[in-house]
Amino acid sequence: MNIHDLRPAPNSRRDAKRLGQGIASGTGKTAGKGHKGHKARAGGGVRPGFEGGQMPLARRVPKSGFNNARFAKEYQIVNLFSLADKFESGREIGVQDLLNAGLIRTASRPVKVLAKGELGKAFTLKVNAVSGGARAKIEAAGGKVEVI
Repeated sequence: MNIHDLRPAPNSRRDAKRLGQGIASGTGKTAGKGHKGHKARAGGGVRPGFEGGQMPLARRVPKSGFNNARFAKEYQIVNLFSLADKFESGREIGVQDLLNAGLIRTASRPVKVLAKGELGKAFTLKVNAVSGGARAKIEAAGGKVEVI
């Protein structure tokens, strides 16, 4: 089978409605648009959310408060158990090492280390942020944390 052999399934496609083709067609004269009015004109019709002049829902509901979503920092998360699996003891681990190990997706977003899992190895960790529990576990294992 080649690309030129492909056809839609039988009866799966309907012919386009032919508007304005005479009185007997059922869609002649006004072409299904009725008589006059905004929706009968070329380019006529109302915008999304228009409620016929009634105050739209988007303006009726109260808006209050502050949302930090636009300004929030989105961290890439790395847990201690994944560090213990991927790296040997005594190693200095940076963002590029985490990227090469497949623990983060990109070097452009900040990295935060969380305390999930146990750590039996000593690392020197250079990341953007670290939780208090993770810092305590790393230092208890004989490692160091540098926030860059």
